[in-house]
Amino acid sequence: MPAYLIYDVEIHDPAPYAEFMERVKPLVEEMGGTYLARGGAHEVLEGDWNPTRIVLFQFPDMDSARALFNSEDYAPLKELRQSCSTGHVVIVEGV
Repeated sequence: MPAYLIYDVEIHDPAPYAEFMERVKPLVEEMGGTYLARGGAHEVLEGDWNPTRIVLFQFPDMDSARALFNSEDYAPLKELRQSCSTGHVVIVEGV
């Protein structure tokens, strides 16, 4: 069953975040992930959620999404991302 990893990210320093994006893409693909949305236009239709930048990945399953997020290879990239942005991350199982 597919799983979706969803980031709501606010970028504070674009230069290191650009480095993060460049370095993370091959790792996402290596772990079976595919980008479905990467910071495109979005619109809140209901509620008070005000996302800044949405990034959406599809993975083969929940374990694959977790494997990326918890991998030793991702750890330094996560640190880089957190140094130049703030946000929320969630995984959801597809149907």
